[in-house]
Amino acid sequence: MPIIEVTGLRKVYGGRPAVDGVSFAVEEGEIFGILGPNGAGKTTTVECVEGLRVPDAGTVRVNGLDPVADRDELTRFLGAQLQESQLQGKLTVREALELYSAFYPSPLEWRPLAERLGLTEKLRTRFADLSGGQKQRLFIALALIGGPRIVVLDELTTGLDPRARRDTWTLIEEVRDSGVTVLLVTHFMEEAQRLCDRIAVIDSGRVAALDTPGGLIRRAAGNTVISFTPSQALDRTDLEGLPELDSVHLQSGRITINGTDTTVNAVISLLARNQITAHQLRVVDATLDDAFLDLTEKQES
Repeated sequence: MPIIEVTGLRKVYGGRPAVDGVSFAVEEGEIFGILGPNGAGKTTTVECVEGLRVPDAGTVRVNGLDPVADRDELTRFLGAQLQESQLQGKLTVREALELYSAFYPSPLEWRPLAERLGLTEKLRTRFADLSGGQKQRLFIALALIGGPRIVVLDELTTGLDPRARRDTWTLIEEVRDSGVTVLLVTHFMEEAQRLCDRIAVIDSGRVAALDTPGGLIRRAAGNTVISFTPSQALDRTDLEGLPELDSVHLQSGRITINGTDTTVNAVISLLARNQITAHQLRVVDATLDDAFLDLTEKQES
């Protein structure tokens, strides 16, 4: 049985649905991503999973529990890093970690966690004096300190510099490898493509697509682009006869071909047969950015 099940979730504000029939299931031990434009309903969806909002329709079950009716029991095994959080300004990092550790029967040792997140030198620093990135790292630590079976991370690495972001990604991979289920809300495509086992793209309150990162790329924007300048002219008829070809463009002696991996292999074979050298050869695969834009544009249309 999936550890998280969302079925027909609907939440309305001021007569306008923020979430309109969202359904998905998360398997235990996976990193499940939720992507979408600003205002798409991502945060409202995960706040219903966390029991912070009451759905207007549909059902949510987390490890078989209703997040609203069974919230006390839910908090024993679910950790959350919210999109926006605050602590009392005079609380130091150490005091926050010790306080949150006291909420759980079997918390993680907070010192290694603080070191892993680069907070050791800030243990005596008050929350009000932390930078935005340092506050974000502290909230990630507080989400993990209870040793949860499930952790919800909303905009995980917002405000982090590139090095801290990549270190955090490695930490989340280690958390997943330990058996923890991760529900990740993000707008960083590179983050989603690296971390997520599966992704639900939410747009206008609905699920526009649900697949692996690779599956989304293949379904929505699967083109591979190959471009080169040939050492001698190629017959356009040969180019247009390439398998799985989407388009071919010739400009100022340079050829740009949109297709698939099969097309790329056929181009290489064509060049070899004609003993043509490809100068400044570039092969670029579609990315999750491409898929996201394609999917959300289709939803708008």
